[in-house]
Amino acid sequence: MCGILGVVATTPVNQLLYDGLMVLQHRGQDAAGIVTVEDDAFHMHKGSGLVRDVFRTRNMRALPGNMGIAHCRYPTAGSAFDSALSQPFYVNSPFGIVLGHNGNLTNAEQLKEEMFRQDLRHINTNSDSEVLLNTLAHELQATARGCRLDLDTIFAAVAAVHRRCRGAYAVVAMIAGHGLLAFRDPFGIRPLVFGTNETAQGTEYLFASESVALDTLGFQVLRDVDPGEAIFIDLEHRMHQRQCASNAVLSPCIFEFVYLARPDSVIDGVSVYEARLSMGERLADKLVKHIAVEQIDVVIPIPDSSRPSAMQLAQRIGVPYREGFVKNRYIGRTFIMPGQATRARSVRQKLNTVAQEFKGKRVLLVDDSIVRGTTSREIVEMARAAGALKVYFASASPPVRYPNVYGIDMPTRSELIATGRTGEEIGCEIGADALVYQDLEALKASIRDLKPSLCHFDTSCFDGSYVTGDVSAEYLTAIERAREGHHAITKDERRASKQLQLNLMSEG
Repeated sequence: MCGILGVVATTPVNQLLYDGLMVLQHRGQDAAGIVTVEDDAFHMHKGSGLVRDVFRTRNMRALPGNMGIAHCRYPTAGSAFDSALSQPFYVNSPFGIVLGHNGNLTNAEQLKEEMFRQDLRHINTNSDSEVLLNTLAHELQATARGCRLDLDTIFAAVAAVHRRCRGAYAVVAMIAGHGLLAFRDPFGIRPLVFGTNETAQGTEYLFASESVALDTLGFQVLRDVDPGEAIFIDLEHRMHQRQCASNAVLSPCIFEFVYLARPDSVIDGVSVYEARLSMGERLADKLVKHIAVEQIDVVIPIPDSSRPSAMQLAQRIGVPYREGFVKNRYIGRTFIMPGQATRARSVRQKLNTVAQEFKGKRVLLVDDSIVRGTTSREIVEMARAAGALKVYFASASPPVRYPNVYGIDMPTRSELIATGRTGEEIGCEIGADALVYQDLEALKASIRDLKPSLCHFDTSCFDGSYVTGDVSAEYLTAIERAREGHHAITKDERRASKQLQLNLMSEG
C-alpha cells in the first residue's frame, strides 16, 4: 500500500503534488518523493519520513515544471529504513523514465534474474518497483523504432509488462520528451483513479490512488483506470487510452474498503464510507446471534476507520454509541509501522481512554480488523484499566489467516494472530470476554450491495485464494524465511501451508 500521484497541468505542479501527498499520507509514512519535468529534464527530491519532513521550501523551489509524479511509501519489501528504496525511481535508458508504483510484484526475483541475464539491466536495490521500472524500460526499448515513441509502441510496451509481471501494480510514470503514462494490473488489485480540471490554458489531468486527492485538489473525477488499461497524456495535453491486457477481470483488494482507504474516497465506483456502514449492519446481524444485546451497555469504536461500522452497528442493535478513545493524530497508523515492538509501544501513545465511558460498563469494542493482535490486546487492557466490567470485541472483517502478497505488510503467518486459532482462542489471546468476526460472504455483500456488477475481489488474506494464480505455499514459505532470517517454520505455519495448498487446489 502506497500513495501515487501523476499530474499534467498548465502551471507549476510542485505545490499540487505536495498537497496531494499530504492527502494520501495515510497510505504510506515511511518515505516520500516528487519528480517534475521541465524542458525534458527531470527534477527529483525524495527521502525518508513524512511528507512534511521530506520537503522544505528549498526543495520545492528546485522542482519546476508543469508535469510530475509523486509517491509516499509504505514498506512491503526490503528495509523500512533504507532511503535508497524511496520512490519515484529513475532510469536513463531509453529516453529517461521515472516511475511510482503502488502494489507488489510476486515474481520480482524471477524478473530480476531475467533483467540481468537476458535484458542486460542491473537492478540496484531490493525493490520490486525498480524491477517494474526496468521491465517497462526494456519493453519500450525493444518495441521503439528510432528515437521517438509513438502510441502503438507505448501501449505495446505496457502489454508486454502485463505478460511478464505478476502481482499488483498501479503505476504512474513519465517518459522524458513524451508525456505521462498511467496503468493498472489486469486484476485492478490496487486502486487508481483520474480526473480533469478545465482551465483557460487547457485541460489538466490528475491520477491518484484515491478519489479524495482529486476532490481536495479541485479536479473532477472522471473514472477509475480499468484493470489492464493504460492511459497516456502527451505533451499537448491529449489523452490516449487502450486496453493492454487480455482477459482483464476487476478484482480489487477488499482490504482497501475495510481499512486502507480514507472513508471519503470512492474506489471502483463504491463509496468507502457507505461500504463500512453496510459492514456495520451485517456485523450487527451476526453479533446478536452470539452476544445478548442486553449484555451490552455501550458501543465504542477503535478510531478511526471503524467508526462508520460501529455507528451503524450501534444503531441497528439499539445500543448507545460513544467515543471512548481519543487519538493522538501525530502518531502514525500502527498497522503500517515497521516492527512489532514499535507497533506495541505506539498503541498507548496513540490512544487514550475517556474513563467515564468505560467505568462500570459492559462495552463492545468495534475495530475494522484484527491482524497481528498487538493493538487489540493493548486496547482491551486499556478498557479494563479504565473500569470496564466486560469487554466484548467485534471485527468488521473476517479473521486474517493468510499473508497478503499484493502490497500490504502481512507476509508472515507467524505474525498473524488468527493463524492456527479459532475465534474463541483469538478472543482469549486478546483478553476479550467474547469475540465476533464478520463472515467473508457478508463482507463481500457489503460492497456488492452498492455496486452489484462488482463480482470479484482479492480476499487472499482471509481465505488464502490468490487472484493472480501464481502464489504457492512454497512461495509464501520463501518470503517468510527471507523476512525472518531463515527461521524454522512453526507448527501453525505448516498447518496454514497445508490449508493453503488445499485452497489452491480447489481453485484450480
